[in-house]
Amino acid sequence: MNLLSSLILLGSLILTLGCAPEPGATNIARNGEASQDSIYQYTIMGYAKNAIDGVKDGNFHKSSCTHTNGLKDPWWKLDLKQTYKISNVVLTNRQDCCPERLLGAEVRIGNNPDNNNPVCGKVKGLASADLSFCCNGMEGQYVSVVIPGRAEYLTLCEVEVYGDLVTEGKLCW
Repeated sequence: MNLLSSLILLGSLILTLGCAPEPGATNIARNGEASQDSIYQYTIMGYAKNAIDGVKDGNFHKSSCTHTNGLKDPWWKLDLKQTYKISNVVLTNRQDCCPERLLGAEVRIGNNPDNNNPVCGKVKGLASADLSFCCNGMEGQYVSVVIPGRAEYLTLCEVEVYGDLVTEGKLCW
């Protein structure tokens, strides 16, 4: 292996490791409230809250994934109830079928409840069921996943969010 190939491989490894949550970090998504643009009509499957239940099973039929109706610009949103500096977001994609539906999805973070927030990252590949995004301290109360520009089913089997509560302006004695 030549030096250039080694440096590229090392750089890719560092970037990948840089997106992983710190060992022992708390998934703050579990305390939030999830919603989505629509619910695919299954009696116990497809609800927005399924993406923050702590179960990372990529099989939709095991009742732990979300699923929308395939409207244009579908979205899923998490209200964290407070403003956080978000370091990482990890999406677990569906694996029993159709993982390509998530291609082009954007992870957005901010304080605007209508999903019109800055983009932390975009799904560009599906090499793994878990898709990690480094958000570098982006601040916001809302984390959303949006597939802009097309009608599509949006399915998420887990959404993990890692970060720290913004405490600026609060005095503790």
